[in-house]
Amino acid sequence: MPAVIFIVILIIFFYALFSVVKKKDISENAKPKSRNKYGKWIGGGLGWAFGGPIGAILGFAMGSVLDGVKIEKAYYQGSARGDFAMSMLVLSAAVMKADGKVVKSELDYVRNFFLSQFGVEETNRLIQILKEILKQEINVVDVSIQIGNFMDYPSRLQLLHYLFGIASVDRQVDPAEEQLIEQIAGYMGVDPSEFASIKAMFTKNLNTSYDILEISPDATDEEVKKSYRRLAVQYHPDKVAHLGDDIRKAATEKFQTLNAAYEEIKKQRGLS
Repeated sequence: MPAVIFIVILIIFFYALFSVVKKKDISENAKPKSRNKYGKWIGGGLGWAFGGPIGAILGFAMGSVLDGVKIEKAYYQGSARGDFAMSMLVLSAAVMKADGKVVKSELDYVRNFFLSQFGVEETNRLIQILKEILKQEINVVDVSIQIGNFMDYPSRLQLLHYLFGIASVDRQVDPAEEQLIEQIAGYMGVDPSEFASIKAMFTKNLNTSYDILEISPDATDEEVKKSYRRLAVQYHPDKVAHLGDDIRKAATEKFQTLNAAYEEIKKQRGLS
């Protein structure tokens, strides 16, 4: 099966190159940015995902929207930020479909997130691709394993935070969505306690503050402080600065939630 997928992507790639050469023959005055619009997208946009399960999904989706698409700004071509964006597209579709329905509020959440990073034109193209991905069957296991193998750990944690954002956009996380995100976390190699910490930021209960700090209510004061110091380093926004200012901003919000949980526990215990 991987060989077949690889061949399909190559066919799309050579079709794109043929189209570029053909257009050049028709008009020598064509603008440079229009001549290789397809080659730039396929060659760079797949990044490290090329040939793997993510590359296969994106290859088919992009093949459906190739004609008439002009990629002028390669914000997401072969970079850490681009790989993060492509992973977000595929897993966004998986989570959106988890409860058996795709609602407008979820699509708006994804659109607004990309708007803050890529602007209107690129976001419109990404949403086009997302809609094509939504029509496909997504092998979440293979996709998650691939992400776990190639994406750094802090970025994986931020990706989970984003997915919970989609799931909670209607003010509640559907059990099917929660189960899927937990599955994604497991196959990406995320520690269960760290998954529980992120989950606690979106699903409230009596022990939410303790869950966020990855400790139980009977933890000692010293254990509380030690856990906070460890997580403060792990969740610091600088860990995902390479993904862009907007993702760093999202990480800052998560960091603030961690601080708020710590302050709540200190207040309950009378700690200084």
